[in-house]
Amino acid sequence: MTVARVRSGGRPTLEEVAARAGVGRGTASRVINGSPRVSAHTREAVEAAVAELGYVPNRAARALAGNRTDAIALVVPESESRFFAEPYFSDIVRGVGAALAETDMQLLLTLAGSDRERRRLAQYLTAHRVDGVLLVSVHADDPLPDLLEQLGMPAVMSGRRSASEPLAAVDSDNFEGARSAVDHLISRGRRSIATITGHLDVYGAQRRLDGYRKAVASAGLDPDERLIAPADFTEEGGARAMRDLLARRPDVDAVFAASDVMAAGARQVLREEGRRIPDDVALVGFDDSAVARHMDPALTSVRQPIEEMGREMTRVLLQEIAGEDLERPQIVLPTELIVRDSS
Repeated sequence: MTVARVRSGGRPTLEEVAARAGVGRGTASRVINGSPRVSAHTREAVEAAVAELGYVPNRAARALAGNRTDAIALVVPESESRFFAEPYFSDIVRGVGAALAETDMQLLLTLAGSDRERRRLAQYLTAHRVDGVLLVSVHADDPLPDLLEQLGMPAVMSGRRSASEPLAAVDSDNFEGARSAVDHLISRGRRSIATITGHLDVYGAQRRLDGYRKAVASAGLDPDERLIAPADFTEEGGARAMRDLLARRPDVDAVFAASDVMAAGARQVLREEGRRIPDDVALVGFDDSAVARHMDPALTSVRQPIEEMGREMTRVLLQEIAGEDLERPQIVLPTELIVRDSS
């Protein structure tokens, strides 16, 4: 059996690692770069060869040769206040971090809630200082996805902008999650069921409203538009929407809030108005975050697999960066209703 020998006085090369492992240079490179599209057997063989030869990747040379930076950006086009108040974002970050743990990729977290921050981010991306971008909480009119398309930069979104989203995207089943929440309230005998929506320029918020409407219509209930209160995914927005609902329809006996944080705002107003939960008004949220578990009473909520979404987004992005997946998949993960005392 012939094995590659390390050149006298020189560093072992990628070709020597490939020869020692019995694989092609490209396969060895994919293992070293953390690609998920490699069998466990091949990965073990390459990693053993790396250990035996003492191979150390020349990150600078590798980046220059492949026009790579070994970094990806997680871009959240929201303000700092919303980023730190909304558990959704921290769960996404955890999922992304877990997916990158076994790779050499660095993660750059960027908040772009203001026009100035967006202009600075656009300049940064135009300079190709990252290999790819994960976009979270994108609004319908956000120019960032189109900029990424123009730059030819690999990108994956958390949630789509529309049903015809051209970029790769990973989302939860917002429609079915909302419908199951309202069906649950109907099964408990509630008939004046309101909803507090998120920003309706976010496709996921639209789909949650669609799910609410479908459940109400299927049950033959009155589709009163006064039972629909727009908000903005914040606790303050949930509180304002709840006050509006009580003013318009004081007979409301159930509320589906499109996020746990908005449900927390609604709960505060209901308590201030002397409405008991769930005796007078049943309450359901969306996300199944720590907020839901710690509320009093504990909040019934639609669980979406947020960390899994972060991991899946990262997996798809790494494949795009490696040139292994050019189909731009639209992945929708299932939701689950978690019933607690609030309903």
